[in-house]
Amino acid sequence: MTFLITGGAGYIGAHVVRAMAEAGERCVVLDDLSTGDARRLPEGLPLVVGSVLDRDAVEDTLDRYGVTGVVHLAAKKQVGESVEVPLHYYRQNLHGLTVLLEAVAAAGVRGFLFSSSAAVYGMPDTDAVTEDTPCAPLSPYGETKLAGEWLVRAAGQAHGFSTACLRYFNVAGAAAPELADTGVFNLVPMVLERLDAGRAPRVFGTDYPTPDGTCVRDYVHVADLADAHLAVARALPGRGAGDLTVNIGRGEGVSVREMVDLINEVTGIGIAPETASRRAGDPARVVASADRVAAELGWKARHGVRDMVESAWLGWQHHRRG
Repeated sequence: MTFLITGGAGYIGAHVVRAMAEAGERCVVLDDLSTGDARRLPEGLPLVVGSVLDRDAVEDTLDRYGVTGVVHLAAKKQVGESVEVPLHYYRQNLHGLTVLLEAVAAAGVRGFLFSSSAAVYGMPDTDAVTEDTPCAPLSPYGETKLAGEWLVRAAGQAHGFSTACLRYFNVAGAAAPELADTGVFNLVPMVLERLDAGRAPRVFGTDYPTPDGTCVRDYVHVADLADAHLAVARALPGRGAGDLTVNIGRGEGVSVREMVDLINEVTGIGIAPETASRRAGDPARVVASADRVAAELGWKARHGVRDMVESAWLGWQHHRRG
């Protein structure tokens, strides 16, 4: 097969591209480079600079490279920003997906993998979030991911291609320093930025009903996430017009305080965190059940939290200090 990977020059996308290319899969990347970096891509791998909103560019890419499967990662993904500019998020994430699916259906593509998010669940009141846990997103970002799942499944059923929706939990780490996350939007890079600047990391809320009073989350190494994409993408052609929706996580909870303490230990900086009031909409605990993807495809995360932090720190130094 030949896979089109949208958003393939981004943090997660570049890891997916590398994993698939190293496994011998033919890939082409479509990325507008608004947040991506072409230097992340393997040398010689085709890159089309363009947007999924551009139907002509999408159709030309599908035709020129004989694409038979799509891995769709291109999206806006900042929760807070989505609250401020919801129209922009709906246009980019949902209208862009609609344009892409129209082209996919017309081209006879056989498989479509959609990058979704645990944000579709909102504030689940359960110890382990399964794929059957009710979805109640709390932000326009989460809404676009849930509506995107609906759209992907409906299009696949109507046009006869197989679909998969991967609900990511908290992604961290790097498979190589040059592929590390350069954005400062998630917990690990946010803590690294403050420690590297000699400032105390922030912990929002210490009175949650958890063992140490801070929020508990499920973290997955980006290299494991990339391997999950490879496993799912390879399985899609044999699934007919069916859908596979799975959580991608480790099934283990780590508190914010535990993560901050580990980052301090790995970096050797050792600045105690400062506490702040809770942020609106932060659930106390969100931890995945990853049983379905293990049963369906035999996939299981291999890397621990220390691996994530150590590789993220190497990547941070690579990008920030040259």
